[in-house]
Order: sequence, then C-alpha cells, then structure tokens
Amino acid sequence: MLELEEVKKAKKRLEGVVKNSPYAYARELSPLAKSDVYIKKENLQITGSFKLRGAFNKVAALHEKGVKGVIAASAGNHAQGVAYSAKYFGMNATIVMPEATPLTKINGVEAHGANVVLYGKNFDEAYAKSQELAHAKGYAFVHPFADDLVIAGQGTIALEMLEVTPDLDAIIVPVGGGGLISGVAAAAKAIKPDIKVYGIAASGAPAMKQSFEAKQPIDSVSVKTIADGIAVRDTSEKTLGYIIEYVDDMVLVDDEEIANAILFLLEKQKLVVEGAGATGVAALLHEKLPRLQNQKVGVVLSGGNIDVTMLSVIIEKGLLKSNRKMKLTVTLIDRPGSLMRLTEILSEVGANIVQIGYDRTSSDLKYGDAYVSISVETKGAAHQEQIRDMLLVNEYRFKEEF
Repeated sequence: MLELEEVKKAKKRLEGVVKNSPYAYARELSPLAKSDVYIKKENLQITGSFKLRGAFNKVAALHEKGVKGVIAASAGNHAQGVAYSAKYFGMNATIVMPEATPLTKINGVEAHGANVVLYGKNFDEAYAKSQELAHAKGYAFVHPFADDLVIAGQGTIALEMLEVTPDLDAIIVPVGGGGLISGVAAAAKAIKPDIKVYGIAASGAPAMKQSFEAKQPIDSVSVKTIADGIAVRDTSEKTLGYIIEYVDDMVLVDDEEIANAILFLLEKQKLVVEGAGATGVAALLHEKLPRLQNQKVGVVLSGGNIDVTMLSVIIEKGLLKSNRKMKLTVTLIDRPGSLMRLTEILSEVGANIVQIGYDRTSSDLKYGDAYVSISVETKGAAHQEQIRDMLLVNEYRFKEEF
C-alpha cells in the first residue's frame, strides 16, 4: 500500500507546476449541511481538474527514466493532465477518449499538443483501444487511476487540506475509478488515523460502491450519468484494495441530485463544477451522510470541465424545479387580440415572458384554435399558483411542462 513518504515525494515533484488549489469555508453550504464544510476547489486547478496531480507525478517519473512518449485513455480530465504533463517534458502524447466526450474536453487536450483518438461508448472501451495503440507505438501507458504514482499524486490533495484544517473530522471524495479517493484516504489516514473518508459515486455508475460492499470486484453492465468524469463501468482491483483498506463508507447520488448540486455551486458559491466534482455537495444537500452533522468536513470539488450545453440544460431544469420558471401551452381562439389579451393577463400578475411560440396547425387542434407555448419567469410556488388561478378564472385551457 501507498506510504506517506511517496505522497510527500509527489508533492515535491508538483511544486511550481500544479496549483495548491483554493480551500475555504463554504458559507452558503455549511448551514444546509448542518456542518462546518470546507471545499477544496480542484475545479480551479490549471487544467480544471485534480487529475493533473497524478498525471504529472507519473509522467515526471517516466521522463526521469528517459521515456519519449505516453498514451492514456480518459473521459477528459486525466487526458488533459497527461497532455499538459507530456508537453511540459517535451514528450509525445496520444489520448484515447470515448466518442461522447464533450467538445470542451477534447479541445482542452488538443490545446496541449496531444493527438486525440475518439473510440468507444465509455471509458472502458476507450481503455481497451489505448492498450492496442500503446503496444503498436511502443509508448508508456499512463493509467488514470490504477497506478501507485498516479494515486500518490492525487493524495497530495489530502496533505494540502490537512495543513489548513488539521482538525477535520471527515473528507468527502467523488469516486469513479477510485484513484482520487485511494490517494486522499491513504494520505489522510496516515496523517490522522481517526479521520473518516467517504466516497460518493453516481447511481448510474455504481460498480465501485457495489464492489466495496461485496469486498470483491463487481463490474457494471453499462453506465449512464451526467457525471461523465466518474462514469467507470469496470472495477479496478488495485483501487478497490485501497478503498476497502482506508474508506469508511460509500453512498450514491442520482443525476437529479448532482444537477441540483451543480446549480447550487454555480448560484451560491459562484463556482462552475462538473457533474463528478459536484457529487460530494450533492450528498450533503440531500442528506446522504447525516452522521456528519455538527462536524468539520472537507469536500473535494474534483473538476470544473463541464460542457456548456449540459450546463445550460441543468440551469433550465433547475429553474423549473425551483419554481422560478414556468413553461405553459395555452389553447387560444385564433383571432386578432387573443394573444395580446393573454400577455396582458400574465403582465397583470407580474410574470415576465422570456419565450413565446404560436402554433395553429397541430393535428390535435380544433379549427379556429391555436396553441401558444410560453415560458415565464416566476417568483416561487405561490406566484405560480397565482398565475394558474388567473388563467382558470379567464377560462383558458392550458398544460404545464415539468
């Protein structure tokens, strides 16, 4: 198992290259979690993710051995870390990424001069392809999590957190392949044996949680989650060994809970965090770890490389769920002044129209009727009820999109 000295050695390798990312008290989150919560903002790391730590430590070690080229498989964040590190040392790099990888992550990798190969539906299929290419090219493979040097690099996060808050009761860490939590847990427990470490996985990628409970590797048939950074199908025996040894418990959060956490961090903490990075906050917001109430808790925000399209969908759904937006389809009589009257009614109740559409040709419409699809900004549940009442009083037929 990983010795603390290896993590400290990794910390020295990272000095001057990898940022000691901001780590601060979460003023908005703490009252909701009923804990003193401190967040480690690895979303503000140089490449937008903690993955640079492990990748740089591994590539630096390979460079010391004279290796000239590296290859990796990654959904995006490890890819950027390897690409950045290879460029730093003047090495060639090829990265195999799943076909559905967000464009922002592909562009981030290519910006560091690496060659990108898109292959497979998920990380595990991309990984299999990377093994073929590594053999063909004679490159050294840099595993995203099942590697002791990579794990040591990730463990430097625990050193930084405990330097600032040595009295932490617990650390919450996102879990996909398990490299991050392996390094953080091993380092944290070496420094403070009584600290608790909790892993948070996505319910759409539960392999590591199931394996942790069974104490043996259990692979998933498929994975589906908005947290693409932890969408790992197969369990690594190496990281599972670390997790069984050092991690106290693991819980799952679903995509709705993750999306809610992303929106919370954006709105309340002014932080852009990707799905994987928001899982710890999701667990706190949705009371998945009630045992941590009234304790001092550190949460790792593992990355911020979220696709803008995904972010816009999350914001839109979040506004609907929090009663700050309504989407209505209203049936009107198709004659002059009907639409104007509808907008006047909405104006009277203080609903701000942000989008409107008019349809008079749908097959389910009666002759002489039209559908108006309308989106309005609202001020909460009571305001929305007022809008519904006003529409009913004026005898409008309507339906809502939730």
